[in-house]
This record gives sequence, structure tokens and C-alpha cells, in this order.
Amino acid sequence: MLDLQQVTLHQGTSTVLDDVSLRMSPSDFIAVVGPNGAGKSTLLRVALGLLRPTSGTVRVEGVPVHHLAAHERAARLAWLPQRLGITEPIPVLELVAAARYRFPESHAASLEAARSALERVQASAFASRTYTQLSGGEQQKVAIAALLSQEPRLVLMDEPASYLDPAQQIELYRLVGQLWRAGLGILCVTHDVNVLSHAVEPEESRRIQVVGLEAGRIRFTARYDAPELGEQLGSLFRVEVQSVQLHGRRFFASGPLSARQP
Repeated sequence: MLDLQQVTLHQGTSTVLDDVSLRMSPSDFIAVVGPNGAGKSTLLRVALGLLRPTSGTVRVEGVPVHHLAAHERAARLAWLPQRLGITEPIPVLELVAAARYRFPESHAASLEAARSALERVQASAFASRTYTQLSGGEQQKVAIAALLSQEPRLVLMDEPASYLDPAQQIELYRLVGQLWRAGLGILCVTHDVNVLSHAVEPEESRRIQVVGLEAGRIRFTARYDAPELGEQLGSLFRVEVQSVQLHGRRFFASGPLSARQP
């Protein structure tokens, strides 16, 4: 359980997060959406213990997150940033194996677990290549293999598909859906709520919780299948939003408010 209670964060004279409360358990799928500067990435960093809030509490399984040692936190929380930022030619298999640093095991055992994780995301062919040789989509697939190798309970993702083309975005979110079905809790920050539709089957969409964040405050919480979600998204992003169906899946189309018909 990840539990944020009345979290506020001041940076200089700015209030970046304002009285934010959020709970997440394994098997939950929570998407945090909002405009630029809403505080979405900061929320993840506070949840991970990388930033300490000015007030409020962040607990993981009842323990303040900043009290956890690195290996203890890694057993509970994993982080997938927009990009790993790796510039050295590290072999993919070694990179995925390194995610198991919290386990008291031999290097051979770590490599075997890494091979298994790469196989689960259909990335075994990358094992002998270096990370920097891969495309953006391939790199993110390897990053997800590293998450599996780490064996956390909860995964926090920050715009994981923002640099990918549409086909790669769909593939990545299908992998995210696989993580969720395997029992991992998912907290995903995204600008594009439509990518969530590719992570789940239509009948599962009611299990996605969408949290709207604006100016550091939670403006709404709604299920992905909620009739009012389109209107809430429109208000959040200052656009007109309509819900549409395509191949049985729900998507949201947007346009400027000036285009609204009387």
C-alpha cells in the first residue's frame, strides 16, 4: 500500500503540491493526468521518497518512505521515468540483471532472472546488444523488463511513452497492462488519456482510476468508463472533449472551446 495523506510541497514561493491525498494498492491501476506544470512528475518523486513534502505523510506499507533503505524501497516501489538517461554502452542483459541488486544472490542467478524478464516482454533478442544501440521503443521495453526483474509490488511511471511513435505507444501500454494483470499496482502519469485504452480490455476499463491534477491539487477522481469523464477532462485541459468508441474501446477527442456549438 502506498498512502499519501494531505501532502503539500513548497518550492521557494511556489506551492507545487497542495493537500494531495492518494492511496494505491497492488492490483490498482491509477492514471494521473493534467496540464503542463500541474505537479504530476513531482507527485511521483514525492511518492518515491526522492523529495520530502513540506507537510503531510507518504507511507509505504505503513512505513514513512524516507525511512526505507534503498533495497527495502526497491522491494516495494519501482520507477519508470520517461527515459532512463543511460549514455554508456551497457549490455542489455547486465542492465536488467542490475535491477536485482536488492536480492542476496549470485551474479549467475541475477542473469538468469534477467533472461526470464526479457523473455516475458518478448525482448530476448536484445540481450546481447548494448542499451544505447536500441530504438526508443526497444529501450522502454528493456526498462519494463528491468521492472519485472526487480520484482516490486508497485510501479510508478512518468510519461513512459512520450517519445514513442503511435505504434510503439500502443505496444508499450499493452505491456503495462500485462504488468497490471500480473498483480502489480500501476500509477501512471500521462498527458494522453487515450493511451490507457490500449492497456486494458474494454470490459476492464472500469478498473482504471483517473485522477485529474491541476496546479498541484486533485480536481477530480473518476473511473475510465465514467460518463462524466469527458466533461471533467475538458474542464481540466480547457478544451471541449467528447467520448468516442473505436473497435469497442473508449477514446476522447478534443477541440478548442470556441468550436463548441450552442
